[in-house]
Amino acid sequence: MNDFLPALAAIVGPQHLLADDIDTAPYTLDWRRRYQGTALAVARPGSTVEVSEVVKLCRAHKVAIVPQGGNTSTCGAATPDGSGRQLVLALRRLNAIRHVDTDNNALTVEAGVTLLEAQQAAEAAGRLFPLSLASQGTCQIGGNLSTNAGGVAVLRYGTMRELTLGLEAVLPDGRVLNQLQGLRKDTTGLDLKQLFIGAEGQLGLITAATLKLYPLPSAHATAVVGVGDIETAIDWLNRLHHRFGDRLTAFEVMDASCQQVLLRHHPSLMPFSAPWLILIELSDGGDPAPLNDALVEWLSVQTMADGVVAQNESERRKLWTLREEISESQRKDGPSIKHDIAVPTSALPRLVRDCAADLDQAFPGVRIVAFGHAGDGNLHYNVSYTRPGNADLFDDEDTVNAIVYDHVYRLGGTLAAEHGVGQLKKDWLVRYKDPLALELMRTIKRALDPDGLMNPGKWL
Repeated sequence: MNDFLPALAAIVGPQHLLADDIDTAPYTLDWRRRYQGTALAVARPGSTVEVSEVVKLCRAHKVAIVPQGGNTSTCGAATPDGSGRQLVLALRRLNAIRHVDTDNNALTVEAGVTLLEAQQAAEAAGRLFPLSLASQGTCQIGGNLSTNAGGVAVLRYGTMRELTLGLEAVLPDGRVLNQLQGLRKDTTGLDLKQLFIGAEGQLGLITAATLKLYPLPSAHATAVVGVGDIETAIDWLNRLHHRFGDRLTAFEVMDASCQQVLLRHHPSLMPFSAPWLILIELSDGGDPAPLNDALVEWLSVQTMADGVVAQNESERRKLWTLREEISESQRKDGPSIKHDIAVPTSALPRLVRDCAADLDQAFPGVRIVAFGHAGDGNLHYNVSYTRPGNADLFDDEDTVNAIVYDHVYRLGGTLAAEHGVGQLKKDWLVRYKDPLALELMRTIKRALDPDGLMNPGKWL
């Protein structure tokens, strides 16, 4: 073991190997500051070849690897444990835009490219990469793939599974699987890239991906409206779909508690308050005026508490900033028991109504902050108060989770819609996931990673 760190330095370069506790500290604390680990070292490889050599070295020395991108996980998926024996593999130096193919509407990037950089590369070529997240300036494509990220445009474009044409990945034995072809049709067997998307680095390390691009919209119509309840919001979703079809790109909701958090930290962003706010966006090609006029005309005959339609790009960005600032505002507001849940869209009203009633019975005066992507059934359902003092909030976490997840699974939902499982939800996954599905996933894990060195301590 004494020769491990020198050999590692020889692969990545001494300047890209961090072993001092002060240097490794930013890599051992998760974004929510809930999980704190220690690292044997942090290696920052600069190429797929270097990643492959690092993995081979780790396998020879039986050193576990924790892959890390932008370290924006909300589930502790990229945080090492406290043993001090795990190597954090930080992939930011894999930041090349390898190829933009506008004729094939495809973009090939390395795993350390931030989501914002991928969006900008697509836009520079006159195309759109539609994944959009509040953390897009920091989160990286490798992490987006590893958690099957969704974001605000899933309603129209789908998650990273739908947005990925090919992958390059380093297997647990150091071999490199190269399937970066930008094909939309290929019936030559299993779609192996899907093994690594959503696996949180437990089956191998994604080093590059070929992503699907779309025409760059030239027209947007964006509005925020207030309605009285979640049932009305879902009714609006159905009628907007009927009127505008796939031009409906985003449909986000924010409950009253969510609005109060925003008012405390960003009062200038709030246009008004209502029991529920809906953020609507349409997008299309061509002249923006007809699309905006069509939305205004449709809204003019609807019943609402209040509403505002963006008249220019500056106003549009302000409305989106309202949505994008929620997570950070909630973090400033204090701790919360977070749930990244999804149910069929039709079941959202029942979930919101029944779950709140049971939580209030267990914890009178409970405070729920609910917001998210109602267009695809994904709600960020966070409990920020259970009992006076709030110091015991996480003492109530198991009870809160059981109430929430029981409702979610009763309605055919999931406890991890887009943030992944990580450390936070691994035990809950065992409780609620189909046992046969878990058995099959673990069989694949054992086949690819028999030594259990890829991101151990997580849900597999």
